Amino acid sequence: MVRGPRKRVAFRRRRKGRTDYRLRSRLLRSGLPRAVVRASNRSTVVQIMSFDPRGDRVLSSAVSSDLRKLGWEESTSNIPAAYLTGYLAGKRALENGIEEAVLDAGLHVPTKGSRIFASLKGMLDAGLRIPCGEEILPSDERVRGEHIGENTVKAFEAVKSKMEDGK
Repeated sequence: MVRGPRKRVAFRRRRKGRTDYRLRSRLLRSGLPRAVVRASNRSTVVQIMSFDPRGDRVLSSAVSSDLRKLGWEESTSNIPAAYLTGYLAGKRALENGIEEAVLDAGLHVPTKGSRIFASLKGMLDAGLRIPCGEEILPSDERVRGEHIGENTVKAFEAVKSKMEDGK
């Protein structure tokens, strides 16, 4: 632990490795809402958040388990589910009047074609404006789930068409 009168203890979330305050400061200075994407072993969570001095406010959100209500019976932790979750979050954000955001991947290591960027592609396809490079997004074949199997492709098409119809 820190000892001595001139030592300063870091914030608790920094000590535990949960928050990169330098990155958070840069994102907040942009003045845009943040598209926060968090991927776990079981699901993907996408939230559009704005800064408030008393705590961040969630403007709209989608969780990959929400896809079950639309008929998704596949895994909720793969690339097609991440894309559909981002697409759903983008549609909900547009309904709430949010048209532009900046991606907040948190402490996730940005890997080309990962679930984080599949969610980003879903939000872009829904109509949100988020600055990014095209080379980091996964290919359309991986987004549709062709690398997983034919059942995933069929489920993907069915759920996406339900979202486009607005049901």
